[in-house]
Amino acid sequence: MTRRPPLPDLLAPVTAEEPHYHGHRDRLRARFAESGADALADYELLELVLFRAIPRRDVKPLAKALIRRFGSFAEVIGAEPSRLAEIDGIGPGVIADLKLMEAAGRRLARGAIAERPLVTSWSALIEYLRATMAFSAREEFRLLFLDKRNHLIRDEVHGRGTVDHTPVYVREIARRALELSATAVILAHNHPSGDPTPSGADIRMTREIVAVLDPLGIVVHDHVILGREGHASFRGLKLL
Repeated sequence: MTRRPPLPDLLAPVTAEEPHYHGHRDRLRARFAESGADALADYELLELVLFRAIPRRDVKPLAKALIRRFGSFAEVIGAEPSRLAEIDGIGPGVIADLKLMEAAGRRLARGAIAERPLVTSWSALIEYLRATMAFSAREEFRLLFLDKRNHLIRDEVHGRGTVDHTPVYVREIARRALELSATAVILAHNHPSGDPTPSGADIRMTREIVAVLDPLGIVVHDHVILGREGHASFRGLKLL
């Protein structure tokens, strides 16, 4: 007599199969908790950021697409919202989370220099400037106004320009320094090309600013140029 296979239990509860990426998310979170960010590749760290905005989808392909497009975790976080929106799968929620991450990084970096003399807190200053402008797609010219103890009074963007030029108004810089009773300034701008090497125009502009501020008793401590490939200091290069 041939036995028939048992009939399925029609009353048994049906359990949905858990998506494969759930285990991956748990493992990635565990690695981050145990070993920190340095143990993760850029795309993996980006996955952790994307988990919140995209809870029901495998985000690894999207994270890798973002890294391919922009180059690194920092460049993804710092990308313009309009450029992020060009990537398929990136909506307003993802952009909001990425910009929140960027703002948090800037706030942390700013906190590291808030109550310290900037001329003796070089590494913290460079980290702050990298967080605020190194990966911008347009040139920005930034002024850090300092008091007599070389503590930060105000950090202001003096101008934003194109991919290779920012208009700088020297008399406006002098006026603002006097308004704030600043005794020193640090100049900073970025090179979206990635190469922080000072150009001839950068050198001429810096000398013009020094010539105007010096008779007012305002010292230009440095001019720092930021790029994806690092930074350049006019003081370090003996250009000041």
